[in-house]
Amino acid sequence: MSGAVCLVQGASRGIGLGFCRALLARSPDTFVIATCRNPAAAPELRAVQDQNPDRVTVLPVDVMQTEQIQEAAEIVKEKHGRLDLLINSAGMLHPSGRGETSLKDVSAEGLEVTFKTNTIGPLLVAKHFAPLLVGGQGAFGEQAADSKNQHAAVLVNMSAKVGSITDNALGGWYSYRMSKAALNMATKNLSMELGRGRKKVICVSLHPGTVDTDLSRPYHKNVPNLFSVEDSVDSLMNVIDSLTVEDSGKFFTYDKTLMPF
Repeated sequence: MSGAVCLVQGASRGIGLGFCRALLARSPDTFVIATCRNPAAAPELRAVQDQNPDRVTVLPVDVMQTEQIQEAAEIVKEKHGRLDLLINSAGMLHPSGRGETSLKDVSAEGLEVTFKTNTIGPLLVAKHFAPLLVGGQGAFGEQAADSKNQHAAVLVNMSAKVGSITDNALGGWYSYRMSKAALNMATKNLSMELGRGRKKVICVSLHPGTVDTDLSRPYHKNVPNLFSVEDSVDSLMNVIDSLTVEDSGKFFTYDKTLMPF
């Protein structure tokens, strides 16, 4: 993974911040571009940058502001010329902090804000960084012996098990479930478009488990197996390291169990 260039979208806290730390720890010449809406309000991320000033670039990116995404892509292009790994990590359960338990809790505003964060934003980031991913050096995943099936980079969309339509046995959480199901469809589409050329990009959706973050905190008492951020990220990095072109377009859990869409 020498000289790998990685971008983590949604890096201010939780899993995104955990990915930044894990990537920096893997190799002394790894570069991390960390984005979030308001870096000034992200003291932990700023501390990571202060500890690694030559290897961490923090950029303000609100995923609903196309100009900010474009500016970030231009900065990465000018500084590095490529991207080896893109992780879309930002996500929200619902603007209220709790998923809708029944239809009476559903609102247009809740649906709109959740979809913007969980689905539309990651797709726009993928759109503007795709040319840099195509220029990647294949630093992540396992390369196939067949040159026609080798890849340039990996794109990860952080999804959730509750986004599986097949696995849904409880209902509720309309906004979150629907936005993650839509994100999985975006991943599938991306895998097809970015897998057609000679320099392919592996695109996957990953479920991190239920992790000790602000998003899941209201539901911790009902979770028998709660992951720390560090354990979840370590498991997810193992999955990323094992990916091949044949895995592109699929939805995996933290232990690479294939999830049904």
